[in-house]
Amino acid sequence: MRRLAAALGVTQPVLYSAFAGRQAILDAVALAGFGDLAVALEAADATPMARMRAYLDFAAGRPAVYEAMFSLPSGLAFAVDGNPEELRAAFMGLADVLPDADGTRAEVAWSMLHGLATLQAGGRLTDGQAQARVELAHRLLAQDPPAT
Repeated sequence: MRRLAAALGVTQPVLYSAFAGRQAILDAVALAGFGDLAVALEAADATPMARMRAYLDFAAGRPAVYEAMFSLPSGLAFAVDGNPEELRAAFMGLADVLPDADGTRAEVAWSMLHGLATLQAGGRLTDGQAQARVELAHRLLAQDPPAT
């Protein structure tokens, strides 16, 4: 909270006077991040490869925001009716280019991308293979799902 207050040019008491508490601040950062991710995905070409690359570029370019979105505790409602518009818009940035009957393909894409982004940020993946990983993820997602 000290770093956030300093980055905003305010004191911690001023920061806390604008929000109900630490969780409200984290949720606001995460929600804004999802809105920014939705914009980044929409700005990319409407192809799975371009959107997947945009997702990974967003995660790599804004690591602290990405951490607030996915790794820190959140009071945001995910995958439920009535969740915030920013979350729906970010998800639709993938679902629009990976359509299926129930959104499962986009959920799997989101999961794959999140894993890649998190492992890459942690230095747990081989350098120089980012494009190959995105291409493989795309090929796997482009396949027709097995019939049930």
